[in-house]
Amino acid sequence: MTENEGGLEKVAEVLNWRDSKLFSAAERVALEYAERITYTDQQVDDALFAEVKMHFTEAQIVELTAAIALENFRSKFNPTLGVEAQGFCMVPTKPKA
Repeated sequence: MTENEGGLEKVAEVLNWRDSKLFSAAERVALEYAERITYTDQQVDDALFAEVKMHFTEAQIVELTAAIALENFRSKFNPTLGVEAQGFCMVPTKPKA
């Protein structure tokens, strides 16, 4: 399977990204990074940032961080102003610890 294949399968597995074999090591690190940025009870520590740096260039890290921050911004901004979801994707819920 190439990097661009399996898109719909990955979307279906996104809630199980930790256990799914569909995600590469880099994708798992990016998803962990996104979760730690998103959830207020978590943080990006030095160990995780070192992992991120193993998979992504400095420019990619800036772009990834900006994309995560933008989506977090939208998740607060849109509901406050009544902007409805357009139905393009399923919004996952936080997994139970």
